Amino acid sequence: MSELPVPDVWLDERHSTCPAPVIALARAAFVKPPGTVVALMAADPAAASDIPAWCRLKGAEFLGTMAPRDGAEGTAYLVRIPD
Repeated sequence: MSELPVPDVWLDERHSTCPAPVIALARAAFVKPPGTVVALMAADPAAASDIPAWCRLKGAEFLGTMAPRDGAEGTAYLVRIPD
């Protein structure tokens, strides 16, 4: 298993519910340059399926998950913005 990259951008959507985390990711993908690694922190259980599904639909690379950088609740979903 390869090591996860260091995120370029952290988005905190842990107090949001579906579909807000995916919308925040889509907005980031619109304004960030291709290749940017976004860590989307979410606590909504739906994010576990919504984020990888969004990546498949949009051609983004789902890199995996990690603990949020502040050690608090939720999961950080790592996504590389597509070209």
